[in-house]
Amino acid sequence: MTSYLQKHAFLPTQISDLPAEDLSLVVVIPCHDEPDAVGSLQALRDCQPPIGSVEVIIVINSSETDVEEIKQQNKATLADVQSWIAEHTESRFRCFALYHPDLPKKHAGVGLARKIGMDEAVRRFEQVGNPQGVMACFDADSACAPNYLQALEHHFQVHPNTQACSIYYEHPTSGTIYPPAIYQAIVEYELYLRYYVHALRFAGFPHAHQTIGSSMAVRADAYQQQGGMNRRKAGEDFYFLHKFIPLGNFSELKTTTVIPSPRPSHRVPFGTGKAIQDMLDAQGGYLAYHPDVFVDLKMFLDKIDELYGINEAAMEKWTSDLPASVRTFLLKHDFYQKIKEIQKNTSSPATFRQRFFRWFSAFMVLKYVHDARDGYYASIPVRKAAVWLSGQDGDALDLLKYFRELDRYGN
Repeated sequence: MTSYLQKHAFLPTQISDLPAEDLSLVVVIPCHDEPDAVGSLQALRDCQPPIGSVEVIIVINSSETDVEEIKQQNKATLADVQSWIAEHTESRFRCFALYHPDLPKKHAGVGLARKIGMDEAVRRFEQVGNPQGVMACFDADSACAPNYLQALEHHFQVHPNTQACSIYYEHPTSGTIYPPAIYQAIVEYELYLRYYVHALRFAGFPHAHQTIGSSMAVRADAYQQQGGMNRRKAGEDFYFLHKFIPLGNFSELKTTTVIPSPRPSHRVPFGTGKAIQDMLDAQGGYLAYHPDVFVDLKMFLDKIDELYGINEAAMEKWTSDLPASVRTFLLKHDFYQKIKEIQKNTSSPATFRQRFFRWFSAFMVLKYVHDARDGYYASIPVRKAAVWLSGQDGDALDLLKYFRELDRYGN
C-alpha cells in the first residue's frame, strides 16, 4: 500500500477481483440519484477500445441524511447497473459498482464519491505496477464521443510529462429529451463558462483553464503526490485541478468530446444543475461578470513584473495608480506584506512571477472578481459580455459556437 493510501484513503480496498495486467485507464463515475447511469456505462462501452485494458468504477452513494426517495432511486440504479454489468462482462473492459448508501453527512457529496472511486483506482494501478496509469472523471448523466477512451490513452502517451488535463466538452444544445427552455439555459451557461476562462486569458492570468468534473483526467502518481481528491460537496473539480495547473505539466485534451447533461438540479449549492434550475425558476437569462472587471485586472497583471525589486515607498505609489476595484481588493489582502515576502524569497524576475501567481492564484482571482462585481461593476447578460470579448455578434448560440471553435482549434 502506498503512503498516500495509508494516510488519506477514506475506505479500505473495495474491489477484490484482480485487475488486468495491462490496465492503463480507469474511469470513475460518482452516482447520486441518477435514473440513467446505465446510459453513461453504455456510452463508455461503445467507445473504440484503446490499447490497454479499461475499468469503470461507478460509486453509487448517498448521505445518511438523504430522503428515502433518493435512497430508493440509488437501490434501483444499483440493480440496473449490476444487471448491465452481468450482461457486459469483458476481459478488456470491466465495470465495478461500489454502493455506499449511508456516507457521513459531514462529508457526503460528489467530492467524496469521486475520492472513493479514485482512491480505488490508485489501488488497481498499484496492483499491476502502473503508478502512472490514467484516471478519468466522468459523470453518471454524461456521454462522450466514440474516440474518448482512445484519445485519453493517446494524449497521456504523447505528452509523457502531463500530470493532469482538462478534456474538451460540449453540452447538448438541442433535442427532444428536455424542454426547449433547458436547452436555451444551457447555451447561456456554457457560454458563461467559456467567457470566464477567455476573459481571464484576456486579462493575462496564466492559469485559466476549464475545470469541469466530468471532463478531467490525472495520472495516479500525480494524484497521490497532490493529496488526492478533496471531499467538497460542490466545486471539487475547480479545487482539484488547481492543485495541478500552477505546477506546469497541465494540458488540454481537444481531440475528443465529453457531453455533460444539461438537466437542472437542486442537489448542489452551485454548478451546472443549480445554474440551470435557477434560470428556469427566474425565467430569465444568465448574467456574467462585467467586462470592466477584467479590464481592471489586466491593467494590474500587465504591470506585475515592475514589482520585482520595488521598495515599499514606490510600491504605495505603484498601487495608487491601479483601478479602484483592484487597489481596494489588494489592500484588503495585505498586498504590501505579501509582495515583500515574495521578493525576499525570489532571486530573479522569473521566480518572482512564479511565486506571485502562487499567491495570486485562481482562488484569489475569483475572490477579486466577486469583490469587483459586488462593489464596482454589476453583472450583465452573458450574451452582451461575450459580444464584447469576442468582437462577434449574434445570438447566444452563435457566440457559443465561436468560443467552442476557439477552444477546440484556437490558442
